[in-house]
Parts: sequence; C-alpha cells; structure tokens
Amino acid sequence: MTRPPRPAEFDIIRRYFAPLAAGVDAALGLVDDAAVIALPDGHRQVITTDTLIEGVHFFAADPPDQIARKMLRVNLSDIAAMGATPTACLLAISLAEHCDEAWIAAFAGGLGDDLRRFAVALVGGDTTATPGPLTLTLTALGVVPAGAEIRRSTAVAGDHVYVSGTIGDAALGLRVLEGRLVIGDPAARAMLVERYRLPEPRTGLGPLLRGIASAMADVSDGLIADLGHIAETSGVGAVIEAARVPWSPAARAAVAADPALAASLLAGGDDYELVFTAPPERDAAIAAAATAAAVPVSAIGRIVAGSGVTVLDALGRPLALGAAGYQHR
Repeated sequence: MTRPPRPAEFDIIRRYFAPLAAGVDAALGLVDDAAVIALPDGHRQVITTDTLIEGVHFFAADPPDQIARKMLRVNLSDIAAMGATPTACLLAISLAEHCDEAWIAAFAGGLGDDLRRFAVALVGGDTTATPGPLTLTLTALGVVPAGAEIRRSTAVAGDHVYVSGTIGDAALGLRVLEGRLVIGDPAARAMLVERYRLPEPRTGLGPLLRGIASAMADVSDGLIADLGHIAETSGVGAVIEAARVPWSPAARAAVAADPALAASLLAGGDDYELVFTAPPERDAAIAAAATAAAVPVSAIGRIVAGSGVTVLDALGRPLALGAAGYQHR
C-alpha cells in the first residue's frame, strides 16, 4: 500500500509545530530563522542539547507521542540537574521515510502535551528529511539566578550522597522490550516499560536544591557512571551502600527472581533521577525540598578522599559490578 505524500517542510511547521508556539513572543511565530529571548535581571541562561536516534535511543515501533515526550524530558532532566528552571526549547527533526503525516500529528500531539505540562515554549528548530534512521535533536533552555547553578565539579569529602526516586526501573524496562526479561505481573511490566519510554524529569526538585546541594548530575548513563562523573570532576571518591539504593517493588521482585540483575540496576541508564551531594548538616533542608517537590530522596553514601566509586554490600565488602554504565560511541 502506497503511503500518501508527506507535507513539505514549511507545511509541516505551519500545521503541526507553529501551533505549539502560538502566543510565545520569543518564537516569532516560527516564521523567522532565529528566536529572540529575554533573560530576567540577575539570571543566567542554561543550555543543553541531546540527540535521539531511532534504533539506538528508542525503538522504531515506539508510539510517536511517547518518543516526542521522552526527547523533551531527557533534556529537561539536564536543566533540572543544574538547579535551573526550564523555559524554552528548539527542535531539529530529520524525518525518516516511514514518518507519514499521521506519525507527525501524533508526535506533535505528544510534544504539545508535555510542553504545556512543563511550561516550556517551543521557539524554533529545523525540519528535514532523511532516508533513515529518524533522528531527533532537542535543545532545551533554562534560567537560574547568577551564581546559583549547581555543577558536577564541586563535591567535597565529607558530603553525603543522595538520589531521587528509584533506580534501575528503566534498565529493566529496556530488557523487557528487548525480550531479555520476562515479568509475569502485567502491572509491573507496564510500569518498567513506561519508566524506560517516559522518564520523569525532576524539574520541581532541582531548583529547590539550589544553595543546598554541593554538586549534582542526572542519572542518564547509570547511577555509578553519573556519580563517577561528579567524583572525577570534583577530584574525590564516592562510597555507596548498595542496600540503601532505592528500588521499586517491581525491581525488588525482579531481583528476587534473578539476583544477577542487581548489578544492572546500579549500572543501567535512563533513570533520569537526580544524584547529588550535600554536607550532612543539610539533611533537614533536603527532606523539606523532597517534601515540597513530592519526590522521595534517599541518602545512599558519602564522598571521600581518593577517586572512583566503590559500592559496598550489606557486610561492607566492595562489590564487583563490571561495566559502570552506558558508554557513548
């Protein structure tokens, strides 16, 4: 069956993306080649960009609305990890041949839903065609009071290590989608798959940790790898107690059935939780921020002199985990 022809570039923008930017002064109606953005006095712009490639970062069969939402959310997670508030984004989309008008409409619908949810404005981008694979690049913008941004490189020995939410669900969800893990409970299976396909960026918690966290990153490559980035750039080491790392009931059940999965929860990526450090005297402030953001936060270890990340078992013995996390190629 022959697909109907896809609309031309400017028709796609006019029909599907310009409506998402309606009423946004900075977007200029998406009819110019650039946006014009004003910053509040005393604030800095925070900018991040990510590229998602079909077959690498998502499956071709994934629902287009969820692909759009994940694309936005992984970038908003980077903004949150700086303690910033997201404000705007630019989208560059290279459409593969299978992306017909119905696909584009569903993609734009999902993107619009999340733009509204996170109060983010689409202010520009680019639309092209490619023989494949489908490639998506989103640049997210945020604002933070000057000097208040939270960096990776400022952890010090004596800090405690904390993480938001639960760890490892997305890694298990990916295994389910790849057919490498069977989960008997339909509700647990659906939850794990959704955690992979649709992460929850901690945009409410991140800004509340300004002035509290000494260093912070989001968990995209894996808890051990991303805490390792903090340790390396700060010139320190980190120790994690495996028993204190928060797991969901579904993850606990999966590990109970196959204990070998435990390492994948610590090293697997795509959680998009926040891992951060703070002096121990800020425990009460962290608890208050977690309550205000309605996001659970767990203390899982400490920063020490030295280098690298050590994970201890329940008896205080170092665990051998193999690969520390996802490696970009």
